[in-house]
Amino acid sequence: MAALKYAGLEDTDSEEELPPGWEERTTKDGWVYYANHLEEKTQWEHPKSGKRKRVAGDLPYGWEQETDENGQVYFVDHINKRTTYLDPRLAFTVEDNPVKPTTRQKYDGNSTAMEILQGRDLSGKVVIITGANSGIGFETAKSLALHGACVILACRSPARGKDAVQRILGEWHKAKVEAMTLDLASLQSVQHFAEAFKSKNLPLHILICNAAVFGAPWSLTEDGLESTFQVNHLGHFYLVQLLEDVLRQSSPARVVVVSSESHRFTEIKDSSGKLDFSLLSPPKKEYWAMLAYNRSKLCNILFSNELNRRLSPHGVTSNAVHPGNMIYSSIHRSWWVYTLLFTLARPFTKSM
Repeated sequence: MAALKYAGLEDTDSEEELPPGWEERTTKDGWVYYANHLEEKTQWEHPKSGKRKRVAGDLPYGWEQETDENGQVYFVDHINKRTTYLDPRLAFTVEDNPVKPTTRQKYDGNSTAMEILQGRDLSGKVVIITGANSGIGFETAKSLALHGACVILACRSPARGKDAVQRILGEWHKAKVEAMTLDLASLQSVQHFAEAFKSKNLPLHILICNAAVFGAPWSLTEDGLESTFQVNHLGHFYLVQLLEDVLRQSSPARVVVVSSESHRFTEIKDSSGKLDFSLLSPPKKEYWAMLAYNRSKLCNILFSNELNRRLSPHGVTSNAVHPGNMIYSSIHRSWWVYTLLFTLARPFTKSM
């Protein structure tokens, strides 16, 4: 009881009764979570019992679930003409008591970023995420910011970067987020971004190389290189080189390179088995968008592995990750055929 008193939880009689300042809410998929309005934080476990719950059954007749402009779930009672943020099924919850998973089985394809980061305090950590105004980059930036990290959204479009910052602040007004301009199709832009970041005299604990193009038609960047290769790989390669000293000074630090399983379906060797660097930035007549994407993703992995070998002794680790097959983000926007394929696959793949 002394521990409960210290935590401010002693003034309720029932184990299931919420302490003052707490509110019970539900997610879109029926999980119950708890909001502490005094400390402006949320958690999955009941603040007194420590139990996880989810609502049982369908909504009562006449009720409908909606989502407001801030992503908050609310409920409409069409019969009595009223709305509420309180799920009418909260009186009928069931306890979630799964078998404790092994470390290897703890997370799977259904895990969300918020679940994985649950309980982690990233206050004081500085993160850069490329391509953070939409898709995987935005969800990553939002999740890290909501857990206290100072997140810099490195975006090609200043307007979209600013909009992404406002969307995150709309969820938590105390989030530490900032947008900076970075165009990976310009090595000069990469250099200017690195210089601008260093001028802030901040540490750098996490650098997430996420931005990518997919299915893009052949074109050359201002640096005379094929655009898919430069945006997906070379721009990030250069960015890491420019920020390597900051990463070392901030150790322990990490680099995360978002690659893809599609790296398995290509090679960068010639018929004799030797590396053929001409394949990385091919002329227009030898260009195929899917193959260019696959090669850039293979370069991501080779780069990440070598980076880890070189920098891990200095406290900087590097990992390449596969985010999931055909996640419905905006990456497929370059060609309507890819958009159709992603749309058809959407019910069977992981959501943003």
